[in-house]
Amino acid sequence: MREHSLDVANILIVDDDAANLKLLEDMLRQQGYEVYSFPRGRLALAAAEQKPPDLILLDINMPEMNGYELCERLKSSAALSDIPVIFLSALSEIEDKLKAFQYGAVDYLSKPFRFEEVNARVETHLKLHDLQRALKRQNERLEEAVATRTQELAEANQRLTILDRSKSDFLNLISHEFRTPLNGILGVGELILDAMPATEENNELQGMFKRSRQRILSILEDALLLTQIDVHSDQFRSAPVSLYTALRRATESTTEFAESNEVTLTAPSADMGLVLADENLLVRALQALIETAVKFSKKGGVVGLSGEVAAGSRRIIIESQGGTVRDAALSKFFDLFSIGETLTPGGDLGVGPALAYRILSLFGGSVSIVNRDPAGIRLTVSLRNAAPNHGDP
Repeated sequence: MREHSLDVANILIVDDDAANLKLLEDMLRQQGYEVYSFPRGRLALAAAEQKPPDLILLDINMPEMNGYELCERLKSSAALSDIPVIFLSALSEIEDKLKAFQYGAVDYLSKPFRFEEVNARVETHLKLHDLQRALKRQNERLEEAVATRTQELAEANQRLTILDRSKSDFLNLISHEFRTPLNGILGVGELILDAMPATEENNELQGMFKRSRQRILSILEDALLLTQIDVHSDQFRSAPVSLYTALRRATESTTEFAESNEVTLTAPSADMGLVLADENLLVRALQALIETAVKFSKKGGVVGLSGEVAAGSRRIIIESQGGTVRDAALSKFFDLFSIGETLTPGGDLGVGPALAYRILSLFGGSVSIVNRDPAGIRLTVSLRNAAPNHGDP
């Protein structure tokens, strides 16, 4: 006897032979199934449309509408097409069985029936049908979950876009609003310092004032640039850039800072090839890294600049003599929020290393840092070669 479940499977039998109908009804009801039987295909189709069964046993040779026609009608109905159909027939030719499967049957039972075979086939296909329905429900739930998650992500992305735009607008506003009063403060401060007698103490104050002014303006510029990179990274375009020209411009921009720290910069090589980048952004990144090396240098030290060629890329090596980075800080040296953790002989690093890292990443480049022995640091910048048709040597 089949074990009963909360949902009793109902089976529809269609056969114009009353004896066959009675035999199959008795067999299946003994197994606990709910059974409905009809001698004509038209009646069976109407009943199935009213109450779709879990399984259909269908005779082939019937008047009015044979089993093939009825099966075709069932499979053309969206509500009934998934119901498994087992054909019943005294026909035993292989062509008849193949035709049954072509019309959509899942199995074929030959007359006369054997109890064990009927029971086994029915139970197997009911289980398969249950599994298919469960799988379909699971797929529908997954599709709903994916659709819901996609909608949530789209909404979250929209909120992030709005927040990014707001952040950019806010920083632009702050920068603009800061500059007007700041220029007044800096201008008045410069006038006051210029009017003071030229003493050693006053000269020191003037130097401190100039450095502080430059630092404030640099922080504003760097913060705005970092925001633009984060929010509008897709708007930056790379092109072939002379690495020598970019490095020379960066060195010239850093010379005054290096001299104020009594550090010498070595001249870059004139033959360094072409790389893919935005020249002005690349100059700013290299300038920030050279300034970083200067801050790690001792007075009277030298910051060395050299180049080398690697597979598909060109590298710039920036080396200093003097200070090193704590081992615990090396892995997060270029993180924006770790700028206050690394102390150098030349003061805190500011946002320079983080800015350089973001800029180089825009163009598929990278930068890394290691401590040197004897004491110092080595910054290695890697940039992609420009394509040969861009004039790369």
